[in-house]
Amino acid sequence: MIAVKAECDGKSIILPPTGRFPKGAVIVVFEEEEPSRDETAWRALAARGLEAAYGEREPEYPLSLVKEPNAEYLPSKKAT
Repeated sequence: MIAVKAECDGKSIILPPTGRFPKGAVIVVFEEEEPSRDETAWRALAARGLEAAYGEREPEYPLSLVKEPNAEYLPSKKAT
């Protein structure tokens, strides 16, 4: 699955020039709406709450301090 950002002129979907798809490809379209003023305010409030909860100087905790590990946890692969 790939994600491609396209635009709509009101009648047609305009794909970027590099958007090449194989014959028979299934394309799913989602409408991206601008967030409302309320949603923007809620997002800003949530971001400030996270910033307050985790400081810039938050220490890294070693695994030895974990009392009950989550057996279902899969660490994310960091991009290199």
